[in-house]
This record gives sequence, C-alpha cells and structure tokens, in this order.
Amino acid sequence: MALSLSLLFTACSSSDDDDKNTSSTNSNGVVEDVVSDIGDGTNDVLSDVNDVVSDVISGTEDVVSDITHGDDDKTDSDLNSGDTTSKTAALPAAGSLENVSVNEAELQALDNASHGWGQGKDVDDANRPTSCLTFQEQYGRYAAQFIGDEQKEVYLTFDEGYENGYTAQILDVLKEKECPAVFFVTMPYVKENPDLIQRMIDEGHVVGNHTVNHPSMPSVSLEQAKQEIAGLHDYVSENFHYQMTLFRPPRGEWSERTLALTQKLGYDTIFWSFAYQDWEVDAQPDKAMALEKTVSSVHDGAIYLLHAVSSTNTAILGDFIDQVRAKGYTFATLQA
Repeated sequence: MALSLSLLFTACSSSDDDDKNTSSTNSNGVVEDVVSDIGDGTNDVLSDVNDVVSDVISGTEDVVSDITHGDDDKTDSDLNSGDTTSKTAALPAAGSLENVSVNEAELQALDNASHGWGQGKDVDDANRPTSCLTFQEQYGRYAAQFIGDEQKEVYLTFDEGYENGYTAQILDVLKEKECPAVFFVTMPYVKENPDLIQRMIDEGHVVGNHTVNHPSMPSVSLEQAKQEIAGLHDYVSENFHYQMTLFRPPRGEWSERTLALTQKLGYDTIFWSFAYQDWEVDAQPDKAMALEKTVSSVHDGAIYLLHAVSSTNTAILGDFIDQVRAKGYTFATLQA
C-alpha cells in the first residue's frame, strides 16, 4: 500500500470496530416448508432449497461486510462502560486498514491535550510504579497498557527508529535465552532492514507499529494520525504477510483522542513501566550501573522499554534476562 494511502472517515451514527451484528437466517421455517412440500407432493422443494442456499450466501456476505466495516455498537459501549475485556477490533481479513472507517465527529469530541509518558519514580509496596497503576485504571478502556497484570511476568520491548548495528546481536541473545520481545519499528527502519524484520517474525517475536514518520500523534490531524498507523500497517502486511496489532506512540506522546483512534484501528497502545536514558549513543550508561538499575526495578507485569541502538543494552541483555529469571519472573509475549 503506498504511503499516500487514501483515508476514509465516515461520520456514521455509531462507532466502528468489528461489527458482528450479522443478520441471522431462520432456517427452521425453510426446513419445515421442505418437509411439508414433500408430504404434499408439491413441486416447491427445489425452490425452498434455493432459498436455503440464498440465505447462506447472504449471511456470508453480511459477515464479510461486517468484518470490513467494523462494529458500530461494541466500541461505544466499551468506551462508556470502561470495559477492557474486548479491547481491540477485528481487522479486515486482508490485513489492510484502508477500508476501516472511523467516526471523525466522535473522535473530535474527545480531549486532544498532549500527554508525555514516563513511569516516574514513585512505587508501591510491590515495586510497581504508582503512575502506571493510576493511568492504567484511567485509560485502560482505550486498550492502553501502561503496566501488566499483577503476576510474575515481564514484557521486553525495544524501540527501533534506526539501525545502529546491534539488533542482530540482540536477536542472538534472545534466541539463546529463548526470550520473547516486541520490536516497535518505523517505516524507514522496515524498508532499510527487511532481513532483520523477517528474522524477528521468523524467530517468534512481535513486530509493533511505531508509525511511518514518528510524529507526536496529538500534534497531527486525525487523517494524518490514521495514515501514520495505516501506512506502516499495510506495508508490513503486504511485504511480510504479517499483521501488526501493537502500537507505541512516538516520543511517548498521546491524548485521549489518539488512544481512541488507535483502538478503533484495531490496536493496543503499549506504554511502559520501566525506561531509562539509554538512547544517546554517544553517552551510554555504565554497564554495571545499567544492569543493577534494570534488574532492581523489576516488578509484576513490568513492561520494559529499551532502545536497540544502545551498546549498553546489548552488552547486559543476557545477564539481565538471567538475573530477572533468578528472581522468579518469566518473560512473556505482549499481544493484543
């Protein structure tokens, strides 16, 4: 799908995630007609059978149409009730976001104040950042994850804006340690490193959406925000036959409106409950300090944000995995 993907915004009366309100067919009446016709010796049997076939075809067409256009009722209910059990929409069968419509008027009514995300330093008695718990409760209804459930699982994620020569080594360590991870990638990264993307997929990792151009999502129009997600989604779908479902907002900047838009496109928005200053390639943290900091910060449901451009992260990754596991944690896969 070209980056100039045309975007469809439909101001419909209800929202649109994965419409399962398919028309049901009443086959009992038709079967009864068939039995009656046989008993009466009439010639209507063939007509009734044709009706059955027609009903089946019609129902199938309804299902295909509903999958393509999304659920007009479910998301409104979820957003208003705070239900987080059905957080994401079913994407079109072909993997394209081109025909997914969103209610622009509904989204425009939501707050677009920009928030920057950082987990902060305050933690509870279980070492879980209190800001994550607060925001998870407040915005979880938009399929946003600031922290995982209170169980001994850790989620490892890497942001990939450009390749600095370390991703292959990181993948080597993950393979050796049998540890899953999520790699959030941008369009330039995907186009410049197709072999690494394919390796991530082949080795069982999750490839996440980090937009086409890495903008602050609240700063762009709804149409551009949709294109930032849909353009990368469709490119990866077409070129790698892989469907992404996890999104990380560039710079960690978001609004209630952009969270809702992302959810309507079938994505979970993944933040983090641990990050540290590891992205400045010419000012890398001391390895011993970094290892102590990352391990001592572990907590139930921890979502780690690490940058793959970091030589320090690459050097300590194996020891980090071993020491976290020694504390009784397992590394799990984030999935929508």
